[in-house]
Amino acid sequence: MKLVLLLAASITFTTSYGQDVWIQRDSVNGPARAACASFALDGEAFVLTGVDLTDFKRKMYSYDLEQDDWDAETTLGGDTGSGLERSSAIAFGAAGYGFTGLGAGPSSNLKDLWRYDPETETWTQMADFAGTARTGAIAFAIDDVGFVGTGQDAGGLKDDFYKYDPTSNTWEELNDFEGAKRKEAVGFTMGGKGYVGTGRSNGSYMDDFWEYNPITDEWTQKADFPGTPRIGAVGCGVFPSAFIMLGEDNDFEYKDDVWEFNYFGNVWTQRADYMGGARVQANAIAVQNRIFVGLGYNGTYHDDFYEYERVLAVNKNEAIIEVSIYPNPISSEFTITSKENLNDTKYHIYNGTGADVSCSFGPVSRSDNQITVELIGDLAFGNYFLVLESGSESYNVQQITVR
Repeated sequence: MKLVLLLAASITFTTSYGQDVWIQRDSVNGPARAACASFALDGEAFVLTGVDLTDFKRKMYSYDLEQDDWDAETTLGGDTGSGLERSSAIAFGAAGYGFTGLGAGPSSNLKDLWRYDPETETWTQMADFAGTARTGAIAFAIDDVGFVGTGQDAGGLKDDFYKYDPTSNTWEELNDFEGAKRKEAVGFTMGGKGYVGTGRSNGSYMDDFWEYNPITDEWTQKADFPGTPRIGAVGCGVFPSAFIMLGEDNDFEYKDDVWEFNYFGNVWTQRADYMGGARVQANAIAVQNRIFVGLGYNGTYHDDFYEYERVLAVNKNEAIIEVSIYPNPISSEFTITSKENLNDTKYHIYNGTGADVSCSFGPVSRSDNQITVELIGDLAFGNYFLVLESGSESYNVQQITVR
């Protein structure tokens, strides 16, 4: 089990941001719409399908982060794709391709899966989803494997869960989602894990939040989402933080609140409200460690698009061991120093994707008030997270830079 599970309930940790603001970006091309699918691929964001006042959609657009500009891309199915229009579809990026499928078509729910090749700018139909045709499902990708589940089919709400291997073009059924059956939940990945929460279940709006481990095929319930229970929210993650925002609550009120979940502390913190205003069935996309949110519906369909500006900092409280790290950035050795006794303190180091890379570091010396650690492995330059755990179950998290 990861060290985060050892924390005492009375101890809290939050990752905060020196800047906590929304910045308006270029509006999405095409008509304003909601219930679109989206994925990240090759450092760009892609948005496709959806619905507006007149009809279902199948067009796709890509967003260039550096140019802050949207371009029209090949429509789902290409020139022969008539009839593939849909809303509330699933999408994910994996193995160098974009994938989309399922959703509600003009006449029925769908179970098809399509692959987009960015090199040839073409769509290819792949193996149909192994479950039933449905709408309002969730999807995410971990290590170039797609995961799809929940939603609603002709018979009702679902809790089944499947993985898709792009290499073999095959589906495999996994353990069912352990929360209640639901639709219009959020689903995303962060730190090598999948996360599912909120949504509607048999008339009830949900606020539970679950973590999926693809290695063990197991679900673990995490701290409940602290906002009002809701449907049609959006979520995404940039390790070690995940975000759930927007949606419609059980009072039929559109929401603009934004909440951050911390991977290490299993705690939620409210952040700056979404700048574009309250709405449901929007899109959230994490691209190159940047978070973008837009589109959606609140009585009016929208085409606006915003970026969440975030600069990592660390909040501490009195229950947490106060430490300093020198030097930081590091190139070989660094020393952790504290006024507290560190004899029983253990450390773990995570990279930006959530992988534990502690084996690339080794202890050089230890005393009552300091630990000297040596970089012994070959790590890429960049930011890492040093997590300290003590025998008294207090802990701390610091960002370190290797260069």
